[in-house]
Amino acid sequence: MTNRLTTRLAPALTLVAAIVALSACSSTGNDNVAETPPPPSMEPSCGADQLASYVGQPASDEVIAKITAWRGDKPMRVIKPGMAVTMDYRPDRLNVQVDDNGNIKGFNCT
Repeated sequence: MTNRLTTRLAPALTLVAAIVALSACSSTGNDNVAETPPPPSMEPSCGADQLASYVGQPASDEVIAKITAWRGDKPMRVIKPGMAVTMDYRPDRLNVQVDDNGNIKGFNCT
């Protein structure tokens, strides 16, 4: 009787032993995965914080040329009241905000 019981249980015991052995081989999933890099900084990177001295000045060709020369080949746009602008986010792009009187009212990076 014991022999028949052992014969019937042998496949099940083999399966249990295999599952236990394989579970010891599993990993947490973090062993070979590189750490995810942090997202890019959302801090302004266009230099808007360095141009406060221009706020209140007329957005004349001369003043805009000075800012453009300071920026080099980096993207920049002058935004006048009512002007249509794209809503894409570009932290390296300088926006020069102009008020109804044609004066620079501020700068931002978007």
